[in-house]
Amino acid sequence: YQRVPGEPEDPEDFPSSFTGGSAKKRTTWFPRSYNLRRRISMGVVLCVFLLAGFLASLELGRERGHLKGGAGSFLGNSPDPAIASAAQKGMQAMMTAGRRLHVTTWNMAAINNNPFEYWITMDDNGNYEKLMMDVENFIENPGSNDVPVHEVFTDEMFRELDNKLTDQAGWISMKKYWSEEYRNRRIVKEFLKDPVLGSKRLISMPDRVTNTIYVEGSDEPVCRPTVTNMYNGDLSTTQMWWSEWQRFMFNSNVKISTKNGGTEERMPYTMLQKIKNSKYPDITLQEEKDSLPLQTLCGAIFDAILVHMMNKVSTPSVWQPLKRTLVDHLNRKKIPHTLQILESTYVDSDILTMQEVSTSFIETAKKSQLGQRFHIVAPADVDATRDQNSIICLHKTSFPGGPNAEITSTVQEHLAIDLSKGDILVITTTNADGVPFVIASFHGDTNGLATKPVLDALIKTMRSDSALVSHRLIFGLDANTYEHANKKQQDVKDFGKHYNSMGLTSCWGDMPDPKNYTTYNARTYLQPQLNKACKSSEKREKGDVNPKDFILFDKQDFQVHSTWKDNTGEKVYKEDMAFPTLSFPSDHGILSTILEPKSPVGRKKV
Repeated sequence: YQRVPGEPEDPEDFPSSFTGGSAKKRTTWFPRSYNLRRRISMGVVLCVFLLAGFLASLELGRERGHLKGGAGSFLGNSPDPAIASAAQKGMQAMMTAGRRLHVTTWNMAAINNNPFEYWITMDDNGNYEKLMMDVENFIENPGSNDVPVHEVFTDEMFRELDNKLTDQAGWISMKKYWSEEYRNRRIVKEFLKDPVLGSKRLISMPDRVTNTIYVEGSDEPVCRPTVTNMYNGDLSTTQMWWSEWQRFMFNSNVKISTKNGGTEERMPYTMLQKIKNSKYPDITLQEEKDSLPLQTLCGAIFDAILVHMMNKVSTPSVWQPLKRTLVDHLNRKKIPHTLQILESTYVDSDILTMQEVSTSFIETAKKSQLGQRFHIVAPADVDATRDQNSIICLHKTSFPGGPNAEITSTVQEHLAIDLSKGDILVITTTNADGVPFVIASFHGDTNGLATKPVLDALIKTMRSDSALVSHRLIFGLDANTYEHANKKQQDVKDFGKHYNSMGLTSCWGDMPDPKNYTTYNARTYLQPQLNKACKSSEKREKGDVNPKDFILFDKQDFQVHSTWKDNTGEKVYKEDMAFPTLSFPSDHGILSTILEPKSPVGRKKV
């Protein structure tokens, strides 16, 4: 309807819905013009369509992993055109030449200082199996062997110790604790197996501090005289042990590093630290006050019982040579064994990612055949104290320029949690075909709860930086995932869903098999935490048998040609074998995969 100019407005010419009644005062804010109303209506409909499209885009982004949780809660940057072009040409060159990418990852940690800590597989050595089962039986079924403490750690030994505690250390006497608490306890049921002693850390704490001390200027550490370390002296009798134990604790100066980079000489007893009630609530306030001499007493009793037990279930001529064999293979020759496996079996890898690597290994590897063929890249901020570092090795033929830059700190800026020093290393590099890569190596915490946040931070770092968006990701890690995770552990299937949601896949495919194990280890009865010990018949069901290790990459970039795992050093994995072994020095299997590049044409921007 269009009114004739100059003609008076007739209310009958408009529907009442338009006029609202001419006699009534207008109170609506909606425009009176029909044309204007129609334009507004059309605008509203258009806005609805635009909003629906935006929401659909968000949902698609979530499905493809570009928008999900920590790493996907942002819109990625556009890639740098020059880097994107180089990446596309490089991937095309790899495809044209038929080149594949061989990636290997290995957590090389295993036995720390105690060669008896874990059940191992020793072929053709019945003495080992018999010894460990006899120790297990001594503790599980002690019978008449469960004698009072004072029959093993004698009253005379206590008097000598107490004199050292008071006269030399200047601590309070332990006479009351000895007579009222410990002297008459049974050595197994009331001492070794006492859970409260364990929760008070009165045995494990002094053992941790004095078990093995690394000294300045020597490749060989200094060890407390005991069964559960690399100590090489004669422990044929408790009296021989006691003489050397006192000398070590109270008469031996060891040269150690200080926090400020210097050195100092200290006696081992001065290295002990107070056990605080605030951290270990089972220890009383009085015990906290007396914790330095008290843990020294408990540590001495513990070591005496172990020496007594070993000479009871075996003979010094059997168990001591056996211990030396274990120490030689699992401790002293660990680095040579590791290098031998890498140099003979995995030297054709393009990329090696390794975790829990010692600084000694890094320096030795750089001078070895491995260092001649690989760029060995360690974190700029190496952890020399805890001595567990993630490293990356780049084959010099495949990556002639070595690493371009370390971006570990950038990744950590996107993390809301703190990682232990050395646990992660992230670098950029470029291969011989011109493909830019981000390569990461990571060792997860014991329960694996840091694994997903670290992956989120890594992906966010790449997708929020235009210079990194076009880089191809290779991520080798010990994820510490579990087949049957409890509420405080990272479930392996949940981790699979998580990396899938980001557009990644693994050497195991999109969803890992929970029974595809890469670890098989179990603690013995010869270590301070008996609550963690596994019977010989329960090594598999109660040990750490889990699918922990992964190689991740973007499913747009590569596909798996072949994957294998290895716990022998010969590209063979024995499923029912506890390891490490005398020939395989780690408690994690090696994981290796050969990847085929995919066409870069049509690669979606992340």
